[in-house]
Amino acid sequence: MTQRLLVIEDEPTLSRLLSYNLSREGYEVTVEDHGQTGYDTALNQEFDLILLDLMLPGMNGFEIMTKLRQEGVKTPVIILTAKNAEEEVVEGLKSGADDYITKPFGVAELLARVAAVLRRSTGVEEREKLPDREDAHISHGALVIYPEKYEVTLNGESITLRPKEFEVLLYLARKPGVVMTRDDLMNAVWGFDYIGGQRTVDVHVSSLRKKLELDPESVHIDSIRGVGYKLVVSKKKSVHH
Repeated sequence: MTQRLLVIEDEPTLSRLLSYNLSREGYEVTVEDHGQTGYDTALNQEFDLILLDLMLPGMNGFEIMTKLRQEGVKTPVIILTAKNAEEEVVEGLKSGADDYITKPFGVAELLARVAAVLRRSTGVEEREKLPDREDAHISHGALVIYPEKYEVTLNGESITLRPKEFEVLLYLARKPGVVMTRDDLMNAVWGFDYIGGQRTVDVHVSSLRKKLELDPESVHIDSIRGVGYKLVVSKKKSVHH
């Protein structure tokens, strides 16, 4: 089945470049050049991936992502951002983007990122189709993780995590107390073919920490300067099922 891509970009030359090269790869491409119409299209039609410029007329990319996620739209998003705009990248990832690409970029880089995100998102969808097993979980004190359902509870309360946040937490939880390097996390969660920088890992861990603040004495994530991260749990019994 042909994969459908939505490009929301108001610069005519760039939008034509994106549409032309993505179409040549066999994708079905829809282009919108205004924030509001781009949002409406993303909300009301089914797409496999959205390429989203951040600076748009009518509604900027951050607003579009935030509103789409609030409406329950889980379509993967690659943000298009200016070179050396680290703050934009961080805010974009926090808003729910799956990856980013900085302008100017080459066609090869663009196609590689699109293919990688589509592969990862397809993998998540396949896992979500697996039958639920109520007893399949990892428990560390007050923290309980259900790998097959992509669900997490802390002190009995459900915690809402984005897919990549969940996968980072799950990877750390499988080996509590063991330091995982940023490269370990990048390869395990984003794949060996991921082109983005390690800043992506830091952003997701930072977001995870805030969501675990409900019971920081039971479980928290430690930074090991210059190395990576580890999940620290209390001396309460930890159980793997």
